[in-house]
Amino acid sequence: MNDREGVPPQAVSSVAPALAGRAVISQHWGDLAFAHWRVEPERVAPLLPPGTRPDVFDGSAWVGLIPFELSRSAFPPTPAVPYFGRFAETNVRLYSVDSEGRRGVVFRSLEAARLVPVLTARIGLGLPYMWADMSIVRGGGTISYETSRRWPARVGTGAESGRRLTRPRSRMTIRPLAETVVGDPLADFLTARWGMHVARGARTRYWPNEHGAWPLQRAELVDLDDELVAWAGLPGVTDRAPDSLLYSRGVDTTFAAPAR
Repeated sequence: MNDREGVPPQAVSSVAPALAGRAVISQHWGDLAFAHWRVEPERVAPLLPPGTRPDVFDGSAWVGLIPFELSRSAFPPTPAVPYFGRFAETNVRLYSVDSEGRRGVVFRSLEAARLVPVLTARIGLGLPYMWADMSIVRGGGTISYETSRRWPARVGTGAESGRRLTRPRSRMTIRPLAETVVGDPLADFLTARWGMHVARGARTRYWPNEHGAWPLQRAELVDLDDELVAWAGLPGVTDRAPDSLLYSRGVDTTFAAPAR
């Protein structure tokens, strides 16, 4: 970190600043579950890109497990991609602030159900996308998200079979509640993020994004069995219930080209 490490973070706002530069990616994010846990900042710091530090709320860093459906993906001015532009996705993410005070998201993993977008994002954007079997099932007042990674896998150790490939899974079912969330400082801190920090080698770039204010509701946890957060470098976190659980029906969003 350089001598500007002490620059205070920008104020948290549920209203996005004007997008710097023209939009290069547009998407719709729908039916999102925002599950978050408190973690110690010192556990998060080694997992962040160069030039960033943990962003904290109430003395804690936070890790998010966020499944949703991505659709209407496009690269303006071209129209939305009809097949490869719609798929289920699950993110494990952390929260960062850089030497300019810009608050952002750091993705530790992004599971996606389409191989072509996974390869495109890994190669073109430097994002840690993973190819997975995923489903979102809605009914009876609940939403169930399930994912099983297909690629890449790791070599693990089986008690009987010796060395074998292992792939993380995640299953979460929530029940959105009628209570809307407006003006909640923690909810805004976790969801009102206007950029992502992405490391490529020794460099970190900041991709700004813009969308309307999140329509948020409280949610009740019905079921959770997750391995993704542990695989992302934070074992044991999802062994307990989330410290915050929210639901959103979704927003349209756009990204501009990155800045260093």
